Amino acid sequence: MEWSAVEETISQATGKKFLIEQKTPVGGGCINSAYRLKGEGCSYFVKINTAHMRHMFDAEYAGLLELHDAQAIRIPRPIVVGESKQQAWLVLEYLQLGHGGNSRMAGEQLALLHRHQAQLYGWSIDNTIGSTQQINHQEHEWINFWCEHRLGFQLQLAARNGFTGRLQQQGGKLLESFHLLMDHDPLPSLLHGDLWGGNIGYQKDRTPVIYDPAVYYGDREADIAMSELFGGFGADFYAAYNAVWPLDPGYAVRKTLYNLYHILNHANMFGGGYAGQAEEMIDRLLSHIA
Repeated sequence: MEWSAVEETISQATGKKFLIEQKTPVGGGCINSAYRLKGEGCSYFVKINTAHMRHMFDAEYAGLLELHDAQAIRIPRPIVVGESKQQAWLVLEYLQLGHGGNSRMAGEQLALLHRHQAQLYGWSIDNTIGSTQQINHQEHEWINFWCEHRLGFQLQLAARNGFTGRLQQQGGKLLESFHLLMDHDPLPSLLHGDLWGGNIGYQKDRTPVIYDPAVYYGDREADIAMSELFGGFGADFYAAYNAVWPLDPGYAVRKTLYNLYHILNHANMFGGGYAGQAEEMIDRLLSHIA
């Protein structure tokens, strides 16, 4: 790793000379390597990947700025994106985080984030969900956006990855019947996009912080559904969210529709039993139509 190049990009971005005095690996990620850098009385968090993944860091930088501009919930301030011949990196402010904090505040602030809205679904740039490209082409209709750029895209990718047969047959039926399940007209809310328990932490004062986003504008229920997929948020979080902006009763069915996107993505990234789980979810959704 060309650490001198990282030092230079930080110095240029901040206008203050930065030299690394201590470099500590940080675990927890499966896509990037990460370090805490200390020097000159400052600390930074840096993610590193190969140079051809620069686009992923550029999109994350832009997504963090989009979340920051909403002024609803704390995010790590992005500092700079850099690239050498071999590697690319994203530098953020370093925040000391734990996993216990004010979950009620997190629910309230997420609802406020979702109040930040746009005119169209999607976003101005594409980004990634995990390591998979996430298409954010802007649409006027939410049904069209989710069918084409979320479920449709993942099903096409699954077919290229060898997940054919029943998954594709049932998935096609779901896309054809999608309008029967999507019986509401959501506002285009600013979404974190990948809101699982590993992407929220709490500072020492118990203030919530969200990070590693896959930003776009869409149905706020998609963020809430993702938060339920792997757990970790707790009853206080959901009670506080609903106190600020109650969810529609139809969410109970639609959350499976939204989480199907993430399970298909896991099948495409990791294989294993995720394809079977996706089939079960599709069958469950189709049962609400029959």
